[in-house]
Amino acid sequence: MARATAHPNHNCISSEDIHGTEVYGPDGKKIGEIDHLIIDKTSGRVGYAVMSFGGFMGLNHSHYPIPWGALQYDTSLSGFRTNITEQMLKDAPQFSDDSWQDRNWEVQWHKHYRAPHYWEMAAQ
Repeated sequence: MARATAHPNHNCISSEDIHGTEVYGPDGKKIGEIDHLIIDKTSGRVGYAVMSFGGFMGLNHSHYPIPWGALQYDTSLSGFRTNITEQMLKDAPQFSDDSWQDRNWEVQWHKHYRAPHYWEMAAQ
């Protein structure tokens, strides 16, 4: 069950409340759910939401970091909407735990998902 609406009148939300929030593709079909967030230690900006998708009853599911800028919260869905498709997830550049240390990988990842670079976005 999505918990991102636990505090609907607040501008801020705990990452704990985002865990399990559903993600919907451009066709309105659920493609996964948020597992956890990746935060840039220096700027404090959320860089990625790691989304799980696929599998059955929690088995054989995959985790993919999704650029935070590629997600928009949709109150009518009580979840995040994205233009990312399941096929884009399947075709994404290879990811490993070392990828976080490689800005070239991040540039390639953001380009694949057509999302702005979180490190170049102005603080809001």
